[in-house]
Amino acid sequence: MFDTNLFADPQVLLFGALTGLIFGFLLQKGGVTQHKVIVGQFLLHDFTVLKIILTAVVVGGIGIYGMTGLGMIEGLKVKSAHVLANLLGGVLFGGGMAVLGYCPGTGIAAIGQGSRDAIAGALGMLFGAGLYAQAHPFMQEHVLNVGELGKATLATSIGGSPWVWLVALAIGSAALFVWLERRERSAAHGAA
Repeated sequence: MFDTNLFADPQVLLFGALTGLIFGFLLQKGGVTQHKVIVGQFLLHDFTVLKIILTAVVVGGIGIYGMTGLGMIEGLKVKSAHVLANLLGGVLFGGGMAVLGYCPGTGIAAIGQGSRDAIAGALGMLFGAGLYAQAHPFMQEHVLNVGELGKATLATSIGGSPWVWLVALAIGSAALFVWLERRERSAAHGAA
């Protein structure tokens, strides 16, 4: 029933731990391990989360396609898009994030900085993962294949080079960041 090799190679575990430590450090330094920042995003008062996510998507996309182009990665392993499953997952994820005030990564990082309220969320995530594991056969049969689009990306679905989409996303993100900064500054001047 279980794989007898439960642990990866020690070097892989060390690299994973180091990556997790850096990720948690950056989340904490970015301020997204604070409940008020996550809730502020949902209330459209604080756009720190949006800025971090868009930056990560642009930088990650450039890194992935750049390493693929250099032969460092052997092709992209794109997962199939399942419309209904993604919609339901997004609603559950977003609802949980709005109620708790943390997403999975920021919740664990918040525990690391001493936020005890995030412990309930971490326990809830573990419970939800176990519940989903039990429901997976039903979900596989009745939900996961509804609206399956295959291995779809913007470049394969609409056309064009992935680099065109990345440049458009980078320019759009930069324009959005400038607009948000101006909006936040004018709101700060209005409050003063």
